[in-house]
Amino acid sequence: MDGKLYLVSTPIGNLEDITLRALNILKSVDLIAAEDTRHTRQLLSHFDIHAKLESCHAFNEHSKVANLIEFVKNGNSLALVSDAGTPSVADPGFLLVRSALEAGIEPVVIPGVSALTFSVTASALPVDKFAFWGFAPVKPGKRGKFFAKILADGRTGFFFESPFRIERTLREIAELSPESKVAVIREATKIHEEILRGSAAELAALKKAWKGEIVVGVYPDGNIEDNEE
Repeated sequence: MDGKLYLVSTPIGNLEDITLRALNILKSVDLIAAEDTRHTRQLLSHFDIHAKLESCHAFNEHSKVANLIEFVKNGNSLALVSDAGTPSVADPGFLLVRSALEAGIEPVVIPGVSALTFSVTASALPVDKFAFWGFAPVKPGKRGKFFAKILADGRTGFFFESPFRIERTLREIAELSPESKVAVIREATKIHEEILRGSAAELAALKKAWKGEIVVGVYPDGNIEDNEE
C-alpha cells in the first residue's frame, strides 16, 4: 500500500477556519509532523482528534526529513502542519516536499487559511500582482536594503514583522518613501484583529503599543529607485 504525505493548512487564529477536509486528514493519518507539538495538540484537542505527534521545525527539519520520507515509503500516511497557516509559507515544509519529490512521492496539499492571503485581501492595496518577501531582516544594514528593494519593485510587497520592531519599520519606510501606501494587518482572525491603512508617514506617526502577529503591505509611490548593484 502506497503511503501518503499531506501538507495541511491550519487556522491562523479562529479555529473555525479549519476545513472539513483538513479535519478528516488529521483524524485519519498515522502521524502528524508539527512545528510545535504543544501548539498542535491544543488544536487537535479542540476537535477531539487523538493522533500521534512528532516535532518537525526549523531547527530539526534537516535531521528529521529522511526518517519521515522513509515512514511514508513504508506505506504510512503523514500530515505536516505548521503552527498556523500553510506549510512552506515562511514555515517548515520545503525540505520535506523536495525530498518527497526526489523519492517519487507526490505531496497532497490541503489548502486553507494563510496570513499572507488574508493580508493580500484585507490590505485594500493593488494586488493584481504582488510579492511576498518573508520576514523582515533584523540587522540595520540588511533592513535598509530590504525596504529599498520592496519600494523599488513596483508591486505591492508583503512581509512579516515582529511587534517589537514594527514601530521602527514604519519609521524606516516613511523615511525612504513617506507617500507610499501601507497596510498593517495585526492578529488576523483573532479577537483583537486590527487593520491599519494609510501613507507610510501617517502610520509612522501613530503612537500605540504593538502586540501580536503582524503582516505589512507596502504599495510603492514610484519615487524611489533600487540603487544596489
